[in-house]
Amino acid sequence: MTETKPSVLFVCVHNAGRSQMAAGFLRDIAGDRIEVRSAGSMPADQINPTAVAAMAELGIDITAEQPKVLTTEAVQASDVVITMGCGDACPFFPGKRYEDWKLDDPAGQGIDAVRPIRDDIQARIQQLVSELV
Repeated sequence: MTETKPSVLFVCVHNAGRSQMAAGFLRDIAGDRIEVRSAGSMPADQINPTAVAAMAELGIDITAEQPKVLTTEAVQASDVVITMGCGDACPFFPGKRYEDWKLDDPAGQGIDAVRPIRDDIQARIQQLVSELV
C-alpha cells in the first residue's frame, strides 16, 4: 500500500444495520490503520437496536453512530467501496475497488437472526484487513 492509509466505505440502503456493524468491526480490528466510512442510499432515522445489541455482545459499541446519507464525495474519497444490497443506488467511479457483499438485512429481525449476519460480517472484515494492511 501507499504511505497514506486506505479508506473503506460501507454502503447499505438504510445505513442502520449491516454497514454500521461492518464499520464497527473495521474500527475495532484495524484501529487507525484504515479510514472507515459508512452511508446509506436512504438512511434510517436511527441505527437498528438489534444490530447495536449484537455488536455489544462482542464488546463493540456502535451506539454513538448515526445513519448518514451516501454522497458522491464519500465514494470519491474511498479506496474500497463495499455495498450491501443497495444495488444501482451506489455511484460508480473507475479506479475504485468495489465489492458487493450478499448479506441478509437485519431490519426487523430478532437477535438470533442477526448474530449469524454479524459473524459473517466479522469474518469478511478480518479478511479485508489482512488484504489492506
